[in-house]
Amino acid sequence: MIRFLSNNDHKIAEVRTILGSFGIDVEPLRAKVSEIQTVDMQVIARDKCLRAYDIAGRPVLVEHTGLRLDGLKGLPGGLTQVFWDTLEADTFSKLFGVGEATGVVAETVVAFCDGRTIATFDGAIRGTIASSPRGSRDFQWDCVFVPEGSEQTFAEMGDKKNSISMRKVALEKFAKAHVALRKDR
Repeated sequence: MIRFLSNNDHKIAEVRTILGSFGIDVEPLRAKVSEIQTVDMQVIARDKCLRAYDIAGRPVLVEHTGLRLDGLKGLPGGLTQVFWDTLEADTFSKLFGVGEATGVVAETVVAFCDGRTIATFDGAIRGTIASSPRGSRDFQWDCVFVPEGSEQTFAEMGDKKNSISMRKVALEKFAKAHVALRKDR
């Protein structure tokens, strides 16, 4: 059983699905943890994980996901939520989904702390920002992110997203390390 810090039902469902395929059960840790403000997602994930461990007092997993826009030299990175909350889907697409610089990297960093050590695992995929939002707007920027090799936004893909996402890549790295560690004990 892994405690996963999140109040986002969409994120919890994705993590449960992905880690479930490795036989890892996920229990949500629904707590509010302040996030430091930096573009560096590794720093955010590590700090958030330590704070979550202090709350839970048990091993915990956290994640931080963001976009690195080609047209902004990799910004907003760890500050994606601030950009998204301010701009929302339509304005985000108008600003970053038109012209020649629509390229983007979606990145997830997961961090795990067991009280003795902290480890991070990352995943990234390239894509573009759609010229207008498509699909459900329920899960942040899924409605504007089109992964490389696809015509659909993450929001239009439904569950297929879980088989290709940056979150899947990061969680698979974590799961393989976690399963190996359990076998050694």
